[in-house]
Amino acid sequence: MEADGAKQTGTQEAYTMARTSASGMEDPMVKLHVDNTGTLQGKRVTLHPLAPSEIDPLAQAIAEDETTSPWWGDDAEKVKKWLTEERAHPFAIQAGDTVVGVITFYEEADPDYKFAGIDIGVLAPYSGRGLGPDALRTLARYLFNERGHHRIVIDPTAKNHRAIRAYEKVGFRPVGIMRRYERGPDGEWRDGLLMDLLADELME
Repeated sequence: MEADGAKQTGTQEAYTMARTSASGMEDPMVKLHVDNTGTLQGKRVTLHPLAPSEIDPLAQAIAEDETTSPWWGDDAEKVKKWLTEERAHPFAIQAGDTVVGVITFYEEADPDYKFAGIDIGVLAPYSGRGLGPDALRTLARYLFNERGHHRIVIDPTAKNHRAIRAYEKVGFRPVGIMRRYERGPDGEWRDGLLMDLLADELME
């Protein structure tokens, strides 16, 4: 899948799923080698447009992961649907030659209500290392500087305190609670927290 303004060329090579961590436990890890065309470069991560060949294994990794599955859900087909919906512009979050998660954006094109929205998921073996905030900053700069947005929103589950703290480090501010906003993997409705970030509030 291509994201506007970030055309991808070349072929995907050496795509594998590795599941053994240094601790001996099975952890989802997606390894690949890509060319540098169409990427967004951060300080610690690179964002490249998600290729069709990456969608299925990455959706499965997200659905099985202990960090992402409580929020994205444990149904790989639903995760795949979110990654491939018409309005989504998904990027793989890459550290070195390893894909550590996914970040995606969508846009409201009405000039009177223009904004962009972001969703992000970082797999458990790589969370807590500052990779997520770097990915958010990298995509936010692109949306502000290249796509002409002045406001970005993100809407974590209200109880996802770890994610909320990470978003606050980038400059997102709480706007308000959205009651019974989304249905969780357990079938129960749960509250969401609307957060937003203005162009002059991005914290580098």
